[in-house]
Amino acid sequence: MFLSQSLPLALAALGLEALIGYPAPLYRVIGHPVTWMGAWLAQLQLRLNLPRASFAARRALGALALALYLAPVAAVAGAATWLLGPLGAFGFAVLILLASSLPAQRGLDGHVRAVADGLDHGLDEGRRAVAMIVGRNPRVLDEAGVARAAIESLAENFSDGVVAPVLWTALGGLTGGALYKAINTADSMIGHKNERYAAFGWAAARLDDVVNLPASRLAALWLILAAALTPAASVREAARAVRRDASSHRSPNAGWPEAAMAGALGLKLAGPRVYGDTLVEDAFMGEGRRDAAAADIRRALRLYRLACLIEAIALAAAAAALWI
Repeated sequence: MFLSQSLPLALAALGLEALIGYPAPLYRVIGHPVTWMGAWLAQLQLRLNLPRASFAARRALGALALALYLAPVAAVAGAATWLLGPLGAFGFAVLILLASSLPAQRGLDGHVRAVADGLDHGLDEGRRAVAMIVGRNPRVLDEAGVARAAIESLAENFSDGVVAPVLWTALGGLTGGALYKAINTADSMIGHKNERYAAFGWAAARLDDVVNLPASRLAALWLILAAALTPAASVREAARAVRRDASSHRSPNAGWPEAAMAGALGLKLAGPRVYGDTLVEDAFMGEGRRDAAAADIRRALRLYRLACLIEAIALAAAAAALWI
């Protein structure tokens, strides 16, 4: 699919998802593409992740599983594009509907907003809500910790849940977007540095790092630009935090949007965190205050929504430039 088609497809999919998200009744009936991908990868993992094999063998088997997992995703998305492409406006409308399942801006907004609403009703409600979007142990989080966790999740997922699928759809059409979503799903399922997945999930984790690299930088840029247009947000500190802190994050990509968000809002995010019973050391993003609250989550959401709008404007401008 040429850019003259894939750019409008990405823009339209982003707009449709912003309006309706992924309808809950549809999810109850047929699930979601991510659930289908996850079910297929789970089957491959059961058959190929052999606990008694050597580290090198398990790494090779993980790479094989990743290839077997991605091949049908590419085939199905490519076939849909090939079949629907010649059908004109109707075919393109169906492609938009399919591609709108890839970004998650509306769902992310709702999940993070639920944490702020939960904190309004007490710490326990806030912990329950944040447990839906982060992997860390909510029992050890105080009110400020819950708020910071929600804001960090918002920043990171803006990159890999919104910017990245839109970027790869813009570059590679439905197939590019679907492959990105599959890679990101694989990383979330098997890209863990524990005994079970350190070898088997190595290929998935490394590939996810690569495909998220451009999106994380773009996400930071959109947040910096949004800070310039948001009252009480600092574009200068957002840019400064990215330059100073982003590369210190334990993730090669998550630090970029987290640092931008932290600097823009005058917060200090990331740092040491507890996952299960394990303390994970990490660098701090930003030099602001640690005492975050529900009001800060809502400030972050306003910044996020404006960043989503800026992304859409950039896509529209790129698409229009191809027609000039």
